[in-house]
Amino acid sequence: MGEHPRIDVTLDAVVFAEIDGLTHALVVRRGNPPFEGQWALPGGYLEVDEGLAVGAARELEEETGIAVDAGDLHQLGAYGAPDRDPRNRTVSVAHVVRLDHAEDPRGGSDAAEAQWRPVTELLDSDLAFDHATILSDALARAGSLE
Repeated sequence: MGEHPRIDVTLDAVVFAEIDGLTHALVVRRGNPPFEGQWALPGGYLEVDEGLAVGAARELEEETGIAVDAGDLHQLGAYGAPDRDPRNRTVSVAHVVRLDHAEDPRGGSDAAEAQWRPVTELLDSDLAFDHATILSDALARAGSLE
């Protein structure tokens, strides 16, 4: 390794849908440390040979079974606080999409479970990593996605 420290790149997907008149977001229950058992946004590590939106779509489908076209994902921003991931230095590029309908999710990959949860409930919960900040930022932008 050179003189520069290694920094990993991850991807997070904020997926919104209306259910019974309320805005819901898709979350997964983490199956592995860190934050095992805690709710989080679907996401994971970027592969060396893929684009950011393609990687976010891949992680979303692997963890929830819900497939979206990478072109429908809108890049929300990058999140890189030095302590955001206790495993190592990680920068996450978050993406957001609003779906016309809420498909039934299923947990997969390292996600023990996947669910649609009301956004108001999630904002008051203890989401893993810095996902509450990402969710809040995505909500602020969600109006422009309609």
